[in-house]
Amino acid sequence: MNYQKTEKFSPDITAALKDSYKEVLELINEDVNREGLLETPGRAAKAIQFLTHGYDLNPEEILKSALFKEDYSEMVIVKDIEVYSLCEHHILPFYGKAHVAYIPDGYVVGLSKIPRVVDAFSRRLQVQERLTDQIVKCIESTLKPLGVGIVIEAAHMCMMMRGVQKQNSVTTTSAFTGQFNKVETRNEFLNLISSNLR
Repeated sequence: MNYQKTEKFSPDITAALKDSYKEVLELINEDVNREGLLETPGRAAKAIQFLTHGYDLNPEEILKSALFKEDYSEMVIVKDIEVYSLCEHHILPFYGKAHVAYIPDGYVVGLSKIPRVVDAFSRRLQVQERLTDQIVKCIESTLKPLGVGIVIEAAHMCMMMRGVQKQNSVTTTSAFTGQFNKVETRNEFLNLISSNLR
């Protein structure tokens, strides 16, 4: 049985991006006809569409697709969610982990939906500060919980590969609403995401 890879990309957008990537390669004095680069413009065209497919996702609808009425009002945490995004200033990757918590108020959401919301916002051109804020606001407005908390820790290739070239720096951002603005609730969350309970 032959392996057949299935990918869904807009043919028109792919063709336009392919031409643009070919031009970029020529502008940096590369030979676009050498063997290693023959397929690169096409691959790059598909890659950038995949890396930014969050524009085609509706995070609110992702959450609404799995809301369940539940009489549970303690903290729910999904931690160590992988984050992969592109810095909008240099179109270079930043990557790390997100830790997301909420306190339900009548409804819980399917656990897989929180990482999907993180992906929906991170698979766009971003800055980490905005990404953090967007995730919190989406969960807050859709679930209407008693509070939401998030911490994102990420390494930025625009700092590591160019510019200041600091390979070991990590950027941490956070946002809190509702009950997470109470010191004791926030500290509980921060302690839980820092501990290894497995």
